[in-house]
Amino acid sequence: MKIKEIELKDFRNYPYLKLELSDGINILYGSNAQGKSNILEAIYMCAAAKSYRGAKDKELLRFTDGLNQCDDAHIKLIVKKKYTSNRIDVHIKKSARKGIAVDKFPVKNLGELIGILNVVVFSPENLDIIRMGPAVRRDFIDSELISVSKIYYNNLVNFNKILDSRNKYLKNRDVHGNGDITLLDILDEQFVFYAKKIIKDRFVYIEKLSQIVSEIHYNITGGKESLRMEYNPNTRADELADKISENRQRDLKYGLTSFGPHRDDITFYINDMDVKVFGSQGQKRTAAISTKLAEISMIKEETGDDPVLLLDDVLSELDENRQKLLFSNIKNIQTVITCTGYDELNISDMSEGTIYEVNNGKVVKRSTL
Repeated sequence: MKIKEIELKDFRNYPYLKLELSDGINILYGSNAQGKSNILEAIYMCAAAKSYRGAKDKELLRFTDGLNQCDDAHIKLIVKKKYTSNRIDVHIKKSARKGIAVDKFPVKNLGELIGILNVVVFSPENLDIIRMGPAVRRDFIDSELISVSKIYYNNLVNFNKILDSRNKYLKNRDVHGNGDITLLDILDEQFVFYAKKIIKDRFVYIEKLSQIVSEIHYNITGGKESLRMEYNPNTRADELADKISENRQRDLKYGLTSFGPHRDDITFYINDMDVKVFGSQGQKRTAAISTKLAEISMIKEETGDDPVLLLDDVLSELDENRQKLLFSNIKNIQTVITCTGYDELNISDMSEGTIYEVNNGKVVKRSTL
């Protein structure tokens, strides 16, 4: 899977940009706040229909004079695969929901976009996946499962809707237990149904991912460390129905659902040591790199094609040795890198690529590798 070209109109700080990408490595360099990461953000929007930096849609519209924004923005991306190619269009609007189309046919939900473009993002924020809280790790595993499974996406959407409905019921119903509980009975049944599916899929996926992580981490640490991931469900699938029933009065009292996959976590172990609690900063960073590299392998295994790799100013966070380890594992994968300077990058083994300079929303091709 390769991105052939991307075209932006009134997206972030770009009035207009049309950029053709090399099949190998693409380096976007320049000073801070010039628009390098905005290109990666636009690519990710075409894959996941959202910003990986957490920005709201209306924040992506270009400011015309520092105060006023454009009414809309447009992203067009051409992705080529082994036997076909697709055009993805994202139309972001100031006063309406964004529109997405694949090959000019409107996409009604994210499920229809899944698999058209698969990307893996390395950023300073997601290299902190181990150090951050459980919500970050849940979002990580959900994003990975969504990228390879439309069934998981549909189950997760249904689960979140039911969880939201259940919590609203719990908050609005009289805390003394008066009133009809028929609706709560129905919500609990649906909650358990979808929660079990999510728990099962997460368990299987993390078990597979852990096996790949272990091999990668063993190799990049020269056999000195063994890394494994462990899924920590808040409640086992076969116990969930009983937990929901036993804690109904507690949930009514506090107005929230106390058990379920919305409270799951993942633990990382190096040589059976909890990395979050006892690992050094270097170990946490290397474990995160191993996990992201394993993510690439999992996507290829599940889809039969390599994803596109986005490295957003992450190399400044890695020493020379870790840079070499990273690049040695991503050969033949299309990669887009943002950095302030490329002279210090350890890319000598990358066989093909292009270097671009980014300056105030303008991109100029400088050389090829």
